[in-house]
Amino acid sequence: MRLVIARCSVDYAGRLTAHLPSATRLILVKADNSVSIHADDRAYKPLNWMSPPCTLKEGTGDDSGVWTVVNKAGEKLIIKMEEILHDSSHELGVDPGLIKDGVEAHLQELLADRIETLGEGYTLIRREYATAIGPVDILCRDASGGTVAVEIKRRGEIDGVEQLTRYLELLNRDPHLAPVRGVFAAQEIKPQARVLATDRGIGCVVLDYDAMRGIEDDKLRLF
Repeated sequence: MRLVIARCSVDYAGRLTAHLPSATRLILVKADNSVSIHADDRAYKPLNWMSPPCTLKEGTGDDSGVWTVVNKAGEKLIIKMEEILHDSSHELGVDPGLIKDGVEAHLQELLADRIETLGEGYTLIRREYATAIGPVDILCRDASGGTVAVEIKRRGEIDGVEQLTRYLELLNRDPHLAPVRGVFAAQEIKPQARVLATDRGIGCVVLDYDAMRGIEDDKLRLF
């Protein structure tokens, strides 16, 4: 990963246009060539970014200090460096991925074993379906044969919806799986997360852990 802190301005040209005026920002360039631009607020969310597959070209000569990031659709992220305050690269190696707590892991196992509780005719493709950005908790098919990616959380918050969104973006590039829709499943889903999921066409399922273990009525409540 490359970390650059610089005073810069940023222009995005694609389906829409966007401009970030000159300011000091953090630029992350990851091993997959993705580029994201961050301010010192907004938590984890970047101001602008370009997802892979994309290429980064650093200008020379008259274009020195101009970075141009282009994706396969021809959209461009143009970063004009005014002053570089820090520039370093670090080899992070292969990440082992998120280790879920016992409840999340057991919820995943239970739902995989009872995949038909998501709906009549559902069939399991596999648990922990590997992708370039991490494993999808459950990949399955609905009664019509459509592919469904399920993200499972103990507490469903916005970051879980964002995670599932990234998985869906990647999975829908695979012609053998597309179109892929998403289901966000958790014991509790925060209202903000539900609104965001609904806006992105992602279904929400509230999981009853005790019921799934057979302690109570063994049904999922689908909202």
